[in-house]
Amino acid sequence: MAAVKSQNTKPEVYVRRMLHAAGFRYRLHAKALPGKPDIVLARYKTVVLVQGCFWHGHNCKPNSMPQNNRSYWSAKIERNISRDRRNRVALEQAGWNVVDIWECEIERSTTSLIERLQNMRTAQDTAA
Repeated sequence: MAAVKSQNTKPEVYVRRMLHAAGFRYRLHAKALPGKPDIVLARYKTVVLVQGCFWHGHNCKPNSMPQNNRSYWSAKIERNISRDRRNRVALEQAGWNVVDIWECEIERSTTSLIERLQNMRTAQDTAA
């Protein structure tokens, strides 16, 4: 599993490109935050977690459990889900907005995220 990338995956790079094209600036993999979120938009106190459907246990159609060594994979994915839950709670308790973007929904979710951030930007500009 050492060959499996945890940073700069294709879905993550896609989301970053879309955010950058829309004029948003961000930090990557902030070590000071719980779980080292993929993308941190500090200005909006928002973190984006780009989740791989298999690794994070999404119940989507393309995602399925391997036939070999099922008990190992099931336990591994359950641990990932548990860790994700703990990190999410810690981030929310620290006042961060947490946005999950699932690999299978990446285009729709990214568009929704950009619209949400643009609304935050507009609200900040009118308040200033």
